[in-house]
Amino acid sequence: MENVKAIVMRAAGVNCDLETQFALEKAGASAERVHINRVIENPACLDEYQILVLPGGFSYGDDVAAGKILANQIVHHLADALNKFVADGKLLLGICNGFQILVKTGILPGFEGQAGANLIDQSVSITNNDSGKFEDRWIHLEPSSEKCVFINQGQRIYLPIAHGEGKLVTQNAAILEKLKSEGHVAFRYVDADGGFGEFPVNPNGSTDSIAGLTDSTGRVLGLMPHPERYVHNTQHPHWGRLKDRSEADGMTIFNNAVNYVRKNL
Repeated sequence: MENVKAIVMRAAGVNCDLETQFALEKAGASAERVHINRVIENPACLDEYQILVLPGGFSYGDDVAAGKILANQIVHHLADALNKFVADGKLLLGICNGFQILVKTGILPGFEGQAGANLIDQSVSITNNDSGKFEDRWIHLEPSSEKCVFINQGQRIYLPIAHGEGKLVTQNAAILEKLKSEGHVAFRYVDADGGFGEFPVNPNGSTDSIAGLTDSTGRVLGLMPHPERYVHNTQHPHWGRLKDRSEADGMTIFNNAVNYVRKNL
């Protein structure tokens, strides 16, 4: 498929939709920002797209919990449409607030046989940072899953974070082990040398330094850091001293998504 179409689903409080649209278009996709109410009115419109992104921000002010209200909307109005979207072999990406939404809908972690939106069966959640405050900094990420189509294996990347609720927790130790053994951990927070550490290496206290998850298909990705905020080298905090200026790290996520669609759909 040469003409890759992406939808960036927005709602009240979402504020990273324009940057996400720009990143998708920079990767070669045709991207549209569409309000969730329009999608609820016509769920079949998702058939036109191959990539769906839930961008960052503070959907509905995160008044109940980060991403919870939009997650409820999705489960009650769009569960079948989103489940079909993934079942059709398409790609679903949630960034920051979008990751929170994917977790709180039950779409992630998406264990084998448990994939799909389900408010009841949530084995992981995302809660307040251990620091007790909003964290706005740059972090290193190590890819940890061999199945996720969005990431480059072995390529450590550097991205900004901006969240107050980014700590991933699991229901119990067995769920954590399942995440690791079945390849659901997409990214972990590390230092510049790839080592694990306490704050600020792990900026929110996330269990096992988990920064992102993928589902059993590898075609759904949720991550707390913002790849759409580092799509040009000049966005790097030390861009004037960069030795390798070939491509900004955030573009790997979007390039891989678009290339996957072109090769497989």
